[in-house]
Amino acid sequence: MKQCTHADALPHPEPVPLNDTCPECLKLGQHPVQLRLCLDCGHIGCCDSSPGRHATEHHKESGHPIMRTFEPGESWRWCFLDHVLV
Repeated sequence: MKQCTHADALPHPEPVPLNDTCPECLKLGQHPVQLRLCLDCGHIGCCDSSPGRHATEHHKESGHPIMRTFEPGESWRWCFLDHVLV
């Protein structure tokens, strides 16, 4: 089973969210479907089911490897580089 090789490098404690919603969606007048928190810098982006896919775009632009869901009651994490749940 493939494992994430980036989780050990995450900052502790986890970064404070920079926003409470996706700022790129707000600028574009779009509605985010679900939100994701970058565990490297605290950027909030929308999921791939949203029109902008801003969490994935943030990863592509920044190289930050791991995000977690920013939805109430959820706690899963995803590594973009290793393509696994963390």
